[in-house]
Amino acid sequence: MKVRQDAWSHEDDVFLAETVLKHIEEGSTQLRAFDEVGDVLNRTSAACGFRWNAVVRQRYVKQIAEAKKERKRRKRAASYAYQLYPTASQQPVVLTGEATSLTLPMVIEFLQQLATHQVADGQTRKEQEELMKQNEQLQERNKELEKELQKIKQEHSIIEEDYQSMIQIMNRARRMAILQDDEPASTQAFKMDKNGNLEKIAK
Repeated sequence: MKVRQDAWSHEDDVFLAETVLKHIEEGSTQLRAFDEVGDVLNRTSAACGFRWNAVVRQRYVKQIAEAKKERKRRKRAASYAYQLYPTASQQPVVLTGEATSLTLPMVIEFLQQLATHQVADGQTRKEQEELMKQNEQLQERNKELEKELQKIKQEHSIIEEDYQSMIQIMNRARRMAILQDDEPASTQAFKMDKNGNLEKIAK
C-alpha cells in the first residue's frame, strides 16, 4: 500500500515532470504518467496528480506546449505512414504510443519501404503520362475519322443527287416513248411510192 506522505523533493518534481511530458509526447494520458510516477516514488496516483496540477505544471508551461506539438507531429507521421502502407505487413515503424527509441534495423526497414513506395509512385506517374499520351493520340485519330466521315457523306450526297437526276431523265424518256407509240393513226401522214407501197412521212 502506498502511504508515503513526506515532502516532495526537487528530484521528485523533475521526475514527475519528465514522465508527464513523455506521456504527452507519446499520445498517452496523464493518468498513466501519474501511475508510473506513483509506482516509482511509492505515492498514490492521486497524490502525483495533485502535485502536478498544484505545483509542477506551472513551471513547465513551455515544455508542455512543445510536448503537445511533438504529439501532433507524431500523429501526422503515423497517419501519413498509414496512407502509404495501409496493410499491416507494409506499415513502417513509427514512434507512437509506448515507443521511446528507434533501432538501426527499424530505420533501415522504414527507408527500404519508403524507397519501394517512391519507385511504385514513379511508375504510377509514368503510366499516367503514357495513358494521357495515348488518349491524345486517340483524340487526334477520332478527329481524322470524323473528317473522313464528313467527306464520305458529302460524296454520297452528290452520288444520290446524280442518281435521282438519272432516274428522272429515264422516266421522261420512257414517257416520251410511250406517247409516241400511242399516237393516233389519223395524225400520221403517209405517201405512196412508185411501187404502190405506203411510206410513213416523218414529221
